Parts: sequence; structure tokens; C-alpha cells
Amino acid sequence: MSSEQRVGSPPQRAAGPGELPGRLPDFFIVGHQKCGTTALYLMLGAHPQIFLPVVKEPRYFAFDQRSKTARRPPAGRPQTLEQYAALFAGAEPGQLVGEASPQYLRSRVAAGAIAEVDPAAKIVAILREPAAFLRSFHLQMVSSGVESERDLARALALEPERRRGRHIPRGSHHPESLMYSEHVRYAEQLRRFQDHFPREQMLVLIYEEFRADNERTVRGVLRFLGADAHQPVAQVDTRPVRAVRSGLLHRVTAEMRRARKNPAAAGRLARAADAAFPERLRSQTLKAGWRRAVYATPPPPDPQLMLELRRRFKPEVEAAAEYLDRDLVSLWGYEHID
Repeated sequence: MSSEQRVGSPPQRAAGPGELPGRLPDFFIVGHQKCGTTALYLMLGAHPQIFLPVVKEPRYFAFDQRSKTARRPPAGRPQTLEQYAALFAGAEPGQLVGEASPQYLRSRVAAGAIAEVDPAAKIVAILREPAAFLRSFHLQMVSSGVESERDLARALALEPERRRGRHIPRGSHHPESLMYSEHVRYAEQLRRFQDHFPREQMLVLIYEEFRADNERTVRGVLRFLGADAHQPVAQVDTRPVRAVRSGLLHRVTAEMRRARKNPAAAGRLARAADAAFPERLRSQTLKAGWRRAVYATPPPPDPQLMLELRRRFKPEVEAAAEYLDRDLVSLWGYEHID
């Protein structure tokens, strides 16, 4: 069987009454965040038999995570099925089409919404040891301007108040993302997908194994998708999450970036600050001295906090291990956690 026959190509879905408006993905990378989804997206996207859109996180099917407070949808995020299907219009015949939205795994509606329009789709999830995952995710939320509390322990302690709508950062348009303990309900999240997709259409990866041998993991994903696993596998190096040194300068940086991407949506101050840095200086000033002033290497994790998190989430690890029939307790070093 040739590689083209192995990959195949689902029939194009022409827009019409009661029909889908175009081709939709053959597979979805559904998360979690900070678990290697970007690296997997880039490595699969380099494969000639796979098409992934430029927009890495369309998030279209996570209807429950759409902002209720933002003045306008984020640039590039499709709001209709027609806009979503347009992301994949560039796929060549014979290519497998996919997308990567790590928010889908946490969403309570994405699995059903995907299955409604794409029941034959394949699902790829990535899980990470919970304490390390939450630390990295919290750093990302701070770096993205979604989280204002830079101390992880205090951010976790704020969950009860935030459930009541208090202490919500101004930059958080979806406060549920700051309910950190909800992110590691791995077995529950996987079951939501299994309610709509048979097990043979689901592949669950372990972040630590992916990081230790990403080529072997990617070849396994290619076999699962039905692509040629003998093609060279691209190696990528994703940027680690940085700690925010100055909250004020970080917000200025974010506003300037927003002004460059979408000037109409940026404020007057952001546009003025962005214009003050000529293009020839940005590579020198913003990428060097400015970044050193704004960001820093994250401090080492607090051993006591990490131990407390591992104790707290050991039942979730055990539940995920039972669901996957894998010894995650030993793999993640939870066997001696009381």
C-alpha cells in the first residue's frame, strides 16, 4: 500500500443546505497546555502528509470558554463554522488535516461538539505530572497577563474566592482558567472524550516520555494517524516560560505587541509606545535589554509546595492510571507520597 493510500483524504464537504461548509480536521491535539502541544504541533506540521493551520489554537469547539467580557473576539479565532473550516482550505488532496487547541481537554462541551460534526476524528491528548504541570501553567498565565498573582500558592488559595467572582484579574476574560485544581482532573476529562469517541480513535501521550524521546513519540503519533512514520522527524526547540520581573513593563510589552498585530484594537498609549521604537531598534532594545528588564529565569520550585501538590493530586494520578491501565504512580514518582 502506498503512503498516499495509507493517508487517504476524506471527501470534501461542500457548503450547502444542511451540509458542512468545508473540510474539517481528521485529528485534534486536545491538550493539556504546557505539556508539549506546541512542539507536537510543529513537528507534525513539518510532515509532508499533514496540514496544520497557521493559527495553532483556534479553540472553536470550546464554546464554554469563550470570553463573556472581551469587547471583540481575539484576532484569528474563528467564531463560525465557516470561518473555522476556512483555516483548512489550504490543505492539499491526500493530506491529513489537524489542529491543536489544548483548551479542548478542559472544556466540558468540546468533545461533544467535535463529535457532532466530525465523529471519525482522532484525538491526541498529552498529560503531565500534575505539580510540575500546574507550576508551568501558572507561570504561563502570569506571562500572558491572565493571572496577576505571581505566587502559585497564593493563586491556588484564591480559587474559592474566584469561584464567587472575586479577585479576578483584569486581563482574565475566562476566569475558569484560573481554577488550577480543575485542570488536573485527567480521568474525568478523558472520559468526556470517550463518551463520544471509541478508544481506538484516542491516543494519550505522557509529557515526560515525549520530552525524553520526542522522535519516538512523534513516530508513534504518525502511525496512529495513518501517516508515513518513516519520514524524517523535524526537531524543534520551544521557548521555555519566563518569569515576569516587572508587571508594569510586561503589560506595556503586551500592549505594544497587540498594537503591532491589531492597531485598531490597541489603545492610544500602546500605539504611541510602539511607534516610539523604530523597527531597526526593536531587535536590539526590545529583544535584549528590554526583555532582561521585563523577564527573568523562573526561580526553582518550592519543594514544600510541590510536595503538598503531589499529596493533593495523588488521587487524580491514581484515577488516571486506572483509566489508562498504566502505572503513572511510579512513572511520576507518587508511590511514596502519603
